Amino acid sequence: MISLEQARRNMVDNQLRPNKVTDSRVIDAMLSIPREKFAPEDMRGVAYVDEDIPVGQDRVLMEPMVLARLLQAAEIGAEDVVLDIGGGTGYTAAICARLAATVVTIESDGRLYRDATRVLAELGFDNAVTIRTPLKEGYPQQAPYDVIVFSGAVEEIPEHILSQLAIGGRLVAVVARPGSAPAARLARNCAGTIAFVTLFDASVPCLPGFEREPGFVF
Repeated sequence: MISLEQARRNMVDNQLRPNKVTDSRVIDAMLSIPREKFAPEDMRGVAYVDEDIPVGQDRVLMEPMVLARLLQAAEIGAEDVVLDIGGGTGYTAAICARLAATVVTIESDGRLYRDATRVLAELGFDNAVTIRTPLKEGYPQQAPYDVIVFSGAVEEIPEHILSQLAIGGRLVAVVARPGSAPAARLARNCAGTIAFVTLFDASVPCLPGFEREPGFVF
């Protein structure tokens, strides 16, 4: 039976590198973070499989390849401030904390919030803070952010969350609109105008509170 450390390396070599993950900082971060620490005890043996890992409350650790490609597209710099929405048990925040100066991760569920706070502290991440708050508002108290990451899919990206991006800021999310194939998207704040780019097809469970507003029906 292979060790979890070897499984982590296999994840990088067999899932990330063959799927267009080339950013050495993202690869190094995912090599250095023990993903199993953020998984439920009964799922730790499969923490490095190429699929989402359920953590409870209909939430998941995103498939490693999807997360890595999102963070690569976000181009997180060493001086950046990152907002992680729907942080779950804290894995996305931990990866971002290896890349950025400061990470604010918000979580609405009490148990997931406590798990994330505990694990991030145990691993010594003093540049990541977990805040319990409703997800749908983001966290304007610390805005603007250089990068915003959704740790789960959304049906739409609310304007008030886009408004929390700094000029030049990037937002990455899997957008899963009803009737359309889900896809990872990048939004960039270009001097106050938001420009969107579709990155790749991806399927991730949706975060609560980000359902698309119904339009008029005739």
